[in-house]
Formats: sequence, structure tokens, C-alpha cells
Amino acid sequence: MRLLILGGTTEASILVRRIAGRRDINAVLSFAGRTRSPTPPPIPFRIGGFGGVAGLTTYLIERKTDAVIDATHPFAVQMSRNAAAACHDLGLPLAVLTRPPWRRTQDDRWTSVADMAAAVRALGGQPRTVFLTVGSLGLAAFADAPQHRYIVRTIDPPDAIGILLSHCLIVARGPFSLENEITLMRDARVEVLVTKNSGGTATEAKLAAARALGIDVIIIERPAPEPVPAFEAVEDILTWIDAHRPTP
Repeated sequence: MRLLILGGTTEASILVRRIAGRRDINAVLSFAGRTRSPTPPPIPFRIGGFGGVAGLTTYLIERKTDAVIDATHPFAVQMSRNAAAACHDLGLPLAVLTRPPWRRTQDDRWTSVADMAAAVRALGGQPRTVFLTVGSLGLAAFADAPQHRYIVRTIDPPDAIGILLSHCLIVARGPFSLENEITLMRDARVEVLVTKNSGGTATEAKLAAARALGIDVIIIERPAPEPVPAFEAVEDILTWIDAHRPTP
């Protein structure tokens, strides 16, 4: 079975490790290239885009792909749309491997918003110290609110960091402990955390830290998913893969 896995997430890495030794699956893992030095997986991989729906369609045809797994980040909207369109056009099976979103507790001080622009508006006009964990691509929107002081944390140094007039950059990769998150937010005098509702455990401690310190959270909710089968457990996606193996 020839399988394309669109990855870049912890869930994709777990799936890859599970199928790496299987002789009945010939899989390729595709990284978007957002992270500059991804950890090499135990299967063949590629880095970079495909060139839209047309480029992905060509790739799937040339490789004689039998099925596609979309295990991209919950906010990788364009890649998920392209995968759905290409697989629909070719009649290929497509499934999503995702993670559950974070859920608000009664002690959280969340403001849920639909997108980055709404998050900027939710900060208000009064100057605040803002902890930004929205990824490199989302930083540009906050240039519209230069009155705030930003503590920015990203995996790689962002090219556009200079667009924020007042900022402190932290380059780090999770997982992060609750103790460290509390120390960071307390020492930096963070007044509000802005983050995407990505789910998962690697960076969840920041929400617990904000809860413990009584810090406001502006959380950007996920876009609507593509109408394709979606699974949160690797075991379930493995069952789906086995069910969609081509008939000899």
C-alpha cells in the first residue's frame, strides 16, 4: 500500500513509528517546512509544499498513492483543503488524524475568538504585557496593536519579529512544564496569554499556568474541519488504513 502522510505533528510522528516496520505499507511523510530542522523520521520523507491542489494531484498520481492521511496541525487550513480537493478529484481515500481541542474549565478566564484579527481586537486599547504563542505566521496581525509589550515564543526565530515594536523573543520547543510556565509568566508580569486552541499535551501547561495565576487567555478557536473521516487515536487510524488497503 502506498501511503502519503501529511505531517509535522506529534500524532504524525507516533503514526510513522507504528508503521515504520510494516512491509505491507510504503509510506512517505511530508513536512510543510515551517520548522527549519525537523527530526528525521524512520521512513522516507519530503519537505516543502506541493504547489497547490494541482501539484499535490500530480504527486499522488506519479507516486501511485493509494491513500492519504492528513496529520497536519489543526490550523494548517490550506494544506487540509488541498488534500481534500486532490483526493476528491482522484477518488482516493483520505482520513484526518487530529487531537482533541483544549476544553475550558470553570477556573479559566478565556475569551474565545475566531481568528487572529479578533484576538488583536480582544486585547483592547490599554497597554498590556502579552504572552504570544501563536506561531510565526500569526505575528504580523499584532503590529496593529503597538501599545502592548509582547513576550513571543516560537520554535524557530521568526523573520517578522521586528514588526512588533516592543517584544522579547523566546526560542524554545515544548513540552513545557507547569513550574517553568508559571515562573516565566510571573517573572515577565504577563497580563494576558494569546494562543491557538491546538490541543495536545506538549504546550498545555501554559493554560494551567494562566489558570493558577489568574491570567486572562484569548484563545483562537479552530477553523471548521474538512468533511472527511477524522480520528483522534492512532489505533483507529491504523484500523482505517488496513480497511483501505487496495485489493490484490
